[in-house]
Amino acid sequence: MVEIGRPRKRFEVVEVTGPSMVPTLLNGDRLVVRYGAAVRPGDVVVLRHPLQQDLLLVKRAVERRPGGHWWVLGDNPYNETGDSTVFGPVPAELVLATAVLRFRPRGEDQRSLRARLSWAASALRPLRADSSASSRLRAR
Repeated sequence: MVEIGRPRKRFEVVEVTGPSMVPTLLNGDRLVVRYGAAVRPGDVVVLRHPLQQDLLLVKRAVERRPGGHWWVLGDNPYNETGDSTVFGPVPAELVLATAVLRFRPRGEDQRSLRARLSWAASALRPLRADSSASSRLRAR
């Protein structure tokens, strides 16, 4: 049932590129994201880059700042691809979606039964708000 006047929350699959969210997400991972969902500290989010709005980023929403802005960081402390340490707090309207599920595509080299079972056991993982990651990232 959809309430009149409230937009539907829609889902989409997006691909992760780059190392900024390692070890949580790897290059080539796919995310099922939910547009219009409420953002909580610790959520993995998709957002528009505040300075290049045609560029989409995947980062962790660390904390809500005054004025409704979000401080977002990559999980990889050794990667400097751009997050709030570079461009500052992000306006809430630029945070588009939250990630709800991560899945890894099966590699071409995973042909043996053991490799396929190993992939199957780790390919799907729900992504929930990780408050410990949020606290850890705030401490950086």
